[in-house]
Amino acid sequence: MEYNFATDVKTIRSIRNLTQEDLASAIDVEQVTISRSETGVTSPSPKLLERTYSFAFKNGVRLNALKEMFWREDIPQDHKLLFHGAKSEITGDISLDAGRLNNDFGQGFYTGETYEQAVSFISAFDQSSVYMLDFNPTRLVSREYSVNQEWMMTIAYYRGRLDAYSDHPKIKRLIEKSRDCDYIIAPIADNRMFQIINSFIDGEITDQQCKHCLAATNLGMQYIFTTQKAIDNLTILERCYVPDNEKKYYVNQRTDVTALGEDKVKMARIKYRGQGKYIDEILV
Repeated sequence: MEYNFATDVKTIRSIRNLTQEDLASAIDVEQVTISRSETGVTSPSPKLLERTYSFAFKNGVRLNALKEMFWREDIPQDHKLLFHGAKSEITGDISLDAGRLNNDFGQGFYTGETYEQAVSFISAFDQSSVYMLDFNPTRLVSREYSVNQEWMMTIAYYRGRLDAYSDHPKIKRLIEKSRDCDYIIAPIADNRMFQIINSFIDGEITDQQCKHCLAATNLGMQYIFTTQKAIDNLTILERCYVPDNEKKYYVNQRTDVTALGEDKVKMARIKYRGQGKYIDEILV
């Protein structure tokens, strides 16, 4: 799917009250380039995409945030608006096989609940973009997780930290539950959170300490699609270009939240010391 560049250029000009000549001058291109882009005669080059969307964001046009607002208003009430951050682009149909085996819940198609979530995971990649999707959960079986021992241990298994216990009855039950559904709703666990889970698996902290440490680093919920039936209920609405300055903006936003979360992690290690069980007490 291509970007809606022609419509976006018109929208940017309208919001900022610019003529084609004004915009062309601001981003250092010819007026005919803007004209041909708006009519769809030509496809935008990577340089034109970056210059246009970067200009918009710098000048207060939060185009993708506006799109999120409108799509939330437009999708059916019983549907869910979701977001997928892609390192490059989705080519062809959405596939279950595109994801890594060692993601939080194994292989599947991963999405989040907000545009900001999606941007935060692709901000380090040059050719990345964000997709907005319409999800219809009708006649699908879901499995929902919260920040608890079951969630922590399931993620640890899929990320390869419980291989030594793969035949343990508790672990087998966890994995069976995680695959006895069409899609999963669960808290997002980034690499920083996985470091905390590692401390639990390594026997450094208890499950209760781990739970409260993880709750301090909340990133929101993710939707993981694990069956073709679930994938068939997903529709791509739009592909959004994310300029470099917008990526940096959301990274800085997350930095402030991260600093507070890290302080709460330190407090949780102290406050809940000795409470709960260590990994070798759980998997006896």
